[in-house]
Formats: sequence, structure tokens, C-alpha cells
Amino acid sequence: MPTDSDTPLHLCLLGDATSPHVQRWAREMLARNYRVSVITARPAAIDGVEVKKLTPVRRSAQWLLRVGEARRHVAALAPDILHAHYITSYGYLAARCGRHPLVMTAWGTDLLVTPQAHRWMRWLTGWILRQADLITGDSASLVTAAQDFHPFCPVHEIHWGVEMARFRPVAWAQKPGVHLVSLRAWDANYNIDTIVRAVALLRTRLATLDLRLHLLGGGTMEQTLRDLARSVGVGDIVNFHGRLDDAGMARVLSDAKISISVPTSDATSVAMLESMASGLAVVATRLQANAHWIDGQWLVPPRDPHALADILEQLITAEGLAEQVGMQNASRIASDGDRSVQMDRMHALYQQLMNRR
Repeated sequence: MPTDSDTPLHLCLLGDATSPHVQRWAREMLARNYRVSVITARPAAIDGVEVKKLTPVRRSAQWLLRVGEARRHVAALAPDILHAHYITSYGYLAARCGRHPLVMTAWGTDLLVTPQAHRWMRWLTGWILRQADLITGDSASLVTAAQDFHPFCPVHEIHWGVEMARFRPVAWAQKPGVHLVSLRAWDANYNIDTIVRAVALLRTRLATLDLRLHLLGGGTMEQTLRDLARSVGVGDIVNFHGRLDDAGMARVLSDAKISISVPTSDATSVAMLESMASGLAVVATRLQANAHWIDGQWLVPPRDPHALADILEQLITAEGLAEQVGMQNASRIASDGDRSVQMDRMHALYQQLMNRR
């Protein structure tokens, strides 16, 4: 969908340029005839996008020291729309730049966890949000969390969506054995250790099963998780793939039957939606964002390997159950999860902002 002017609107994103989410957002808006630039403390090349680097941030407090750099880049770029991804880092920088229209997108932890850590952080988060002209979040829980800060602008639910041409079901008969997959990052919030322990329990219960666990995502806990897998007796059946591009993820998902996403805190997970679109059964944490997409019987408490193993065993051993659940998931995403539809909605919101200006 093109913009309403012959001259492309200049959209400047503040966010982590290494993130697939930011990269996808940039590519979607390029396809809609925007000029796109990115200001980032974690640079990466994105075709067709001008990337401006900030000094790397190694501690949260250092975001306070990047305001001058951010202001200089924004002034030099002079974008039509400034859009910050992640409220309590890039959102803070964008708020300090004083340029409008200003859009902010919450990612999850930035509104669901970080503001609860300190009273001053909650105050700062509220101040940041009140500088915005439009706020988006990818789940009802994030929309509610943003509204609780009483911003002066609308808050819309826009989820990341799935690239339907890439993530699609594969015939169940072509899948080898019972391959399980997690696409979540290897850090504390995502409880990958719980998944490893649950798989160890499954291996004991279903000793003759051709079982394998694929871990994608990468992260700081890699060595800890490798050591854990060896210590609980599943080191030989856990594959540590790390971060893969979309094509790599699609290849792993094509062999898998069940996807596992058990974070302690989360908004709508793109990894979960991509797993559903690929026709996998999905087991997820009992969170509001997950309950919107996943039937309650496949939701488990966080950090409970026994509960997770029980649900996985049910899906594995009941003839045809995982395949049936996977097809239901694929159908749901085909109806409600198309990324292009969500990005068309975002384009329309950008246009509304420009028209009001």
C-alpha cells in the first residue's frame, strides 16, 4: 500500500537494528514506499535503510547518556515520523528529542516488568508515554498496561504478525520422529532450563521414542544450558542452533511437531505465531497474551517442568492429537495473523498522524 504523497514519508525508527522485529518493520515500511532510517545502539545492515549508530549501551543507566547523540541524529535526519521501539530505552531517547509526531511501541518487559522495579522507574515510564502521539502494543495486556499510565494519545493493539508465504504447514507424514522446538531467547525470562528438564522427564517416561529438542534464539545462558542438558542426560538430543534467520527457522519448524514457549512474562510472541502458522501444536505459559491465541488446555505455569512434561506427553502419545491441534493453529493464524494486514493498519495510523499534523 503506497503512501498518499508522491514524495515518500521519512520514517525514523529508534530500536535494536539487530532485532528481527525491527528489521521486519523496516522492510514492511520500505515496501509501502516509506524512506526508512534507524537510530540504534546495536547496529546491523538493513537493505535500503540508513542506519545511524549510537555509542553501545552496556548498562541500563547509560541510556540517560545517549540523549545528545540521539538528538543530533534526529536533527540531521529530520524525519516526518519518529517511532521508538521499546519504551524504557529507545522510547526515553525519543521522548527527549522533542520531535513529533512521535510513535512508541511497547515490547513487553518494558511495560509489564521494568516499571515495577522502582517507583522512580514507574514515574519515568509514565512521563515517556505521555510524550507520545500514538502508542502501540502487540497484546491486550500491553494496551492495558500502557493505558494505566494515562497517556495523552490513543493506544492501539498492533501485533507483529507472520509472513504467511514463509511459515506454513508441512505434511505431518514428512516429519521425522518427535521433534520439539523452542524459538525463544536463552535468557532467564524464557525459562529454557524448564524445557530442558521437561524433556529429560519425557525421555525417562518414553524411552523408546525418537525424541529431539531444537533450541533457537541464542543468548547469554548458552553454556549454562549446555551444562544442564548434559547433567540431566539429554545432551545428545538437544540441538543448540542459536539465532537463525527466517529461512533457517522455517526449516527447523518444518521438521518439528510441537513448539514450546514458557516465559515468565511476555506479550504476543512472534515465535509462537510463526509456530502456529507452521502447523505445530504449541504449549505456552498461562499468560493473557498467550490465552488469546492458544486453547487453555495447552497452557502451563512457568518454571514447572513436571506440568510441561505432562502436557507434552499427552500431545505425543494421543494418536493424531498434536496434528489436529497444529492444523487448528494454522487455521487461526490464516484468519488473524497475517503480518501484511497488521502493517497495513500501521501505515493507516501513520497517515492519520500526518493528516492531523
